[in-house]
Amino acid sequence: MDSKLIVIAIGGNSLIEDAKHVTVSAQYEAARKTAAHIVRLVQAGHRVVIAHGNGPQVGFILLRAEFSRSILHSVPLDSCVADTQGAIGYQLQMALNNEFNKAGIHPSVATVVTQVEVADNDPSFQNPTKPIGSFMTSEDAKYREEHDGWSCVEDAGRGYRRVVASPKPKAIVEIDTIKALLANRVIVIAAGGGGIPVVRDELGYLSGREAVIDKDLAAALMAKELKADLFVISTAVEKVCLNYGKPNQKTLDTVTINEAEQYIKEGHFAPGSMLPKVQAIVDFVKSTGNTGLITDPEHLYGALYEGKGTKIVL
Repeated sequence: MDSKLIVIAIGGNSLIEDAKHVTVSAQYEAARKTAAHIVRLVQAGHRVVIAHGNGPQVGFILLRAEFSRSILHSVPLDSCVADTQGAIGYQLQMALNNEFNKAGIHPSVATVVTQVEVADNDPSFQNPTKPIGSFMTSEDAKYREEHDGWSCVEDAGRGYRRVVASPKPKAIVEIDTIKALLANRVIVIAAGGGGIPVVRDELGYLSGREAVIDKDLAAALMAKELKADLFVISTAVEKVCLNYGKPNQKTLDTVTINEAEQYIKEGHFAPGSMLPKVQAIVDFVKSTGNTGLITDPEHLYGALYEGKGTKIVL
């Protein structure tokens, strides 16, 4: 297979293998396992850009802020995303460097703290629905709404949670930096957590917004702007399934975008799980004509060479 430019999106939950073991060292070990599979692609001659999720990690930062709010200032959500880009990027860089060293190769790896432009008039800012952070009592929620300007909603009888906007990504601000690194054969980690949400005013100035961008949609946008040959979303299952978890479950090997859109209409994919992944892949394939793949970390190499995973094509 000729050398390809591959954008791989890995989930923030993939860095947490066990909810009872969420320490930094445990997350590093999970990152190392994923890195080992990515190294095989680099050994095969491919250029790689890695995007990652950060949902659990941002949740940890917000929880720490809750406990310390009487003695420390609060941290805006855009800064929380930036924090996780640095911390998770560091873990992935170390894991990749160590796995490269084990394989006897020594490519450079760099993390780009990445801003992603969104629109101030995106409808999600008027109707925030993305839950983040820990559960609160109704009294705490009311206090946060009055003093911090939060939007809070009751969540299925479990308490109240903060909800924020999840605007559609418009542009990757650091795309030229990413391209320059790729031109020098650097393995790039970018657009972590969907990117830091920013808006650009009429004079071209940027400012941050408290929001969460879907990391699969941001990764798809980055893959399109880079004209990637292949866009891969790494998730918890090897293949996409119809009727998932039911007796008539059916795995999908190769799917056209028309078939994928029909399955979406039929409601086969859960909104908080597989649906945004399939939508992001379909968007990439429609825009570029290139191939998309969905699989789990251990089958990243096999998805290219051994028929593993689910392939989505025109």
